[in-house]
Amino acid sequence: MRLHEYQAKEIFADAGIPVPESQLADSVEGVLDAVAEIGYPAAIKAQVHVGGRGKAGGIEIATSEDEAREAAESILGMDLKGYTVDKVLVEQGVDFVDEYYVGVTMDRGAGKPVAMVSTKGGVDIEQVAEDDPEAIAQEHIDPAFGLHPYQARKVVYDAGVPAEYARDVSSILSTLYDLYESNDASDIEINPVMITSDDDVIAADAVMNIDEDALFRHPDLAEMEEDSYQNDLERKAGEYGFDYVRLSGNTGIIGNGAGLVMTTLDLVDYYGGTPANFLDIGGGAKAERVANALDMVFSDENVDSVVFNIFGGITRGDEVAKGINEALEQFDEIPKPVVVRLAGTNAEEGMEILNTDLVQVEATLADAVQRAVENASEVAQ
Repeated sequence: MRLHEYQAKEIFADAGIPVPESQLADSVEGVLDAVAEIGYPAAIKAQVHVGGRGKAGGIEIATSEDEAREAAESILGMDLKGYTVDKVLVEQGVDFVDEYYVGVTMDRGAGKPVAMVSTKGGVDIEQVAEDDPEAIAQEHIDPAFGLHPYQARKVVYDAGVPAEYARDVSSILSTLYDLYESNDASDIEINPVMITSDDDVIAADAVMNIDEDALFRHPDLAEMEEDSYQNDLERKAGEYGFDYVRLSGNTGIIGNGAGLVMTTLDLVDYYGGTPANFLDIGGGAKAERVANALDMVFSDENVDSVVFNIFGGITRGDEVAKGINEALEQFDEIPKPVVVRLAGTNAEEGMEILNTDLVQVEATLADAVQRAVENASEVAQ
């Protein structure tokens, strides 16, 4: 479960990490009221689950009421990488002289959490890792003992953080690990940690993602789950229990298994299309679950065609075919062309059940993807 910046910052502040004064707003008047109380300059920040908000126009600095109004009118309601912005965080501006990155995530190769610090904060840390990996200092953590104070100091020193800020940055890192461990987080980071002109160290951003399977242990975080949905599609995916990510393309993708869906995404791109989503219906999917998946993809106005990629292990091809038929028979006219590829358990039975008046059937995945991409291209024209 991904938390919004404002949600993560509430948790950070409660744990003692310094954050700027801020208020949440969902209207232009709400933004103006907030900046009137917080003061200028103020940052107006879209609350959406995407990176690169600033470059995409989702973060503006206002130094006057006119600028605040203009920024609020521009950001609220905007489409930001496929997400509609319906709320913003109005935050006290920070006069900074330097920016660092601090975070904790799981190193799956090592099988341990890893603490990371870099003096190249404020930019895409993935790009830093690719272009200049030595700029990110790392320290692996034994989960049986946690992050030792000497480890926090060491990784901060290895990153090259100046001595006058090292104690504060180490403290923030230690607190981040405590939050990571106690909340069953999958990753947690601050980018950037800002050094102010008054030599204060403050968290100017906040990212915190929670393992959904552990939410039963955290009722306080579970209450945030509904608010963490960014749009009706994500809310619907939560209700249906789907692993779903909305993307920016127009070819809808449904599969049973994360690897199968990722392969389909890659093939859509390979054949010149653009994926509209990641939607994994899971193993053993019954007819109702398949119908729910189609309902979700049809609800996405960006989708121009759909490819259904099912490989039956636990999932039975005849059950999938029933679900597809049941879903499509509800429509007087099929809203989006659907291409189906079935393989594995009961695939032949499923192919016989499929209503070919409602769907297009292909024997191979490559053929199914190519046809779906062609369908999307024709609809888009």
